[in-house]
Amino acid sequence: MLRRINEDIKAVLRQDPAARNSLEVILTYPGLHAVWGYRIAHFLWQVKLKLAARIYSNWIRALTGIEIHPAAKIGRRFFIDHGMGVVIGATAIVGDDVMIYHDVTLGARTGGTGKRHPTIGNNVVIGAGARVLGDISVGNGVKIGANMVVTKSVPASTNVDSSEFFAI
Repeated sequence: MLRRINEDIKAVLRQDPAARNSLEVILTYPGLHAVWGYRIAHFLWQVKLKLAARIYSNWIRALTGIEIHPAAKIGRRFFIDHGMGVVIGATAIVGDDVMIYHDVTLGARTGGTGKRHPTIGNNVVIGAGARVLGDISVGNGVKIGANMVVTKSVPASTNVDSSEFFAI
């Protein structure tokens, strides 16, 4: 567990040039606090303490402004920079070394049961205000520009900076 915490801190230091040292990151990065809170809530969810998981995740949302459903699956070294307004839905899957900025939604396009949220590959960057919606896949190494709305799957190593991946 301590190794995972250290990985998260190093990810912030590596990806945010404004981060000056580990202590500052530990004390002042709400994106990191939200990820750590998610990991606790996800553990509670996995051991069938689902109400406790939802209550705890709502408490973390109130503290950080970042909502991550405890059923979502999030990989290692996940970094949320300037995280206010981030929403990650219950069936979302996020790979390793992913970075997202504020006001990003990994959301559903429909109600109902089953897989409704996106699957995000490894080494993906999602810009501020982007919406990635539905049961789609975003390949490894993708960069999604700010305020993009993505509703179609994106192949690996693609830059999404136009409406090419949007369909109603």
